[in-house]
Amino acid sequence: MAGDRKLMPDFMQYPDRDILAVDLAEVVADQLNEAIAARGKASIAVPGGTTPKAFLQALSEQEVKWKKVSVLLTDERFVEETSLRSNTRLLKETLLQGKAAGATLVPMVAEGGAPETVLEALMAGLSPALPLDVVVLGMGEDMHTASLFPGADRLDEALAEGAPPLMAMRAEGAEEPRLTLTAPVLRGAKSVYILIVGAPKLAALKEALFEGPEAEAPIRVVLARDDTEIHYAE
Repeated sequence: MAGDRKLMPDFMQYPDRDILAVDLAEVVADQLNEAIAARGKASIAVPGGTTPKAFLQALSEQEVKWKKVSVLLTDERFVEETSLRSNTRLLKETLLQGKAAGATLVPMVAEGGAPETVLEALMAGLSPALPLDVVVLGMGEDMHTASLFPGADRLDEALAEGAPPLMAMRAEGAEEPRLTLTAPVLRGAKSVYILIVGAPKLAALKEALFEGPEAEAPIRVVLARDDTEIHYAE
């Protein structure tokens, strides 16, 4: 059950979704450029699904030294890249275009009979991109983020401090098995942004802002950070 104490991340509200997409893209681009200036490289994880499409397209147009940037998904459905439900496909059609075409895609899915069979290979590619400079997260109306779903089969393990960076996950609310970044990776990113749109998700966010078990509202993994930014439009 949620408590009475509220988490207080920064909250930015925009008059429409297009303005949100462009503004957040500019903010994220600045963070990537700062990381490149400091370390010569940068890494970013972004969400899949339909909500972030405009943001990903706006980000692809930003002035960043994209050849020095590693891009990965926060989570992926265990489907073929040709599937309309593939987040990798979405990423290639939106962010990895134009100015951002030269960025390095860190694979989040590979051919195999089950997600568990490809974890080791995917981890080898993921490790050099950690810790993340930027993570942009979506949130479902059930307060899940990435593929950390309430009630998922290995949620407690994925929320634990000692969780591996990448795990397979299955949940009643997910149509297929998933691969997801885990809580330590999300919490450990240098900058965290949450992108949500629509009144139902805002209502869910308001519930998640009351302190309570992360297992009931996995988005709390990052809401507890005092520097997390929420970017919202109706």
